[in-house]
Amino acid sequence: MSGYEFLPLVQGYPGKSTEHGGLGWSSVTVLSGHDRLVLVDSGGFGMRSLLRSRLAEHGIEPGAITDVLLTHAHYDHAANYPLFPRAAVWISAAEVEWASAAGATFMPLPELYAQDLAHNPRTRRITADGAFLPGLEAFATPGHTPGCLVYRAAGTGGPILFSGDAAKNRAELLSVTADMSLDPAASRASIERIRDLWREDPSTVLVPGHDVPMRWVDGRPRYEGTRRAGIRAWFATDLSATTSFDLTDPEGNR
Repeated sequence: MSGYEFLPLVQGYPGKSTEHGGLGWSSVTVLSGHDRLVLVDSGGFGMRSLLRSRLAEHGIEPGAITDVLLTHAHYDHAANYPLFPRAAVWISAAEVEWASAAGATFMPLPELYAQDLAHNPRTRRITADGAFLPGLEAFATPGHTPGCLVYRAAGTGGPILFSGDAAKNRAELLSVTADMSLDPAASRASIERIRDLWREDPSTVLVPGHDVPMRWVDGRPRYEGTRRAGIRAWFATDLSATTSFDLTDPEGNR
């Protein structure tokens, strides 16, 4: 049976705002295959118009999405699942239990959405490692949150591994250390597990929660594709005059 076609919609970004809290620029991907259209993570509130336009560019209606896979419950990955009304929403059972019990906190957790996930009939709870849909597997990788999941898809060009925020970027994968984690020791073990899964097959593409997709080549992660990121700001008195800031890597690190 053929594998999934891999369609990146939004590229994750490995950075933080210095003055305005989290950026929330996470990776969002569509997988097409096995008579399914699968969205891996759904992005945050600020991504909604972009998601609509990117889906439209590829002729995908929101109602055609059959499944939404959530790596965890933070707002920048989970907030947009309600936009896909016919999709089953897959998430760790442990994550739903933790997130729905947390209430309103200063974590990046959308508490009302967490409550909805706990009671929504479209929610599908993943309770164990292994296959849960044709060509799709889930693996528990706690630390960043208690119920983080990594997903692996059987792609047409080889496996595709979605690490979410269990390993957000290349720096975390190389250092085996998580920048933001509720349990740093668990995160270290989870990143080791992700690295092992990644290196099982040299054709595997890893999609982090906040970075460019990459392969493991000659003992190091190598980016697949070019980073795209920027901001336009209104500093002048004329609304038509904007200042653009390029947020791609000025050192050209590959």
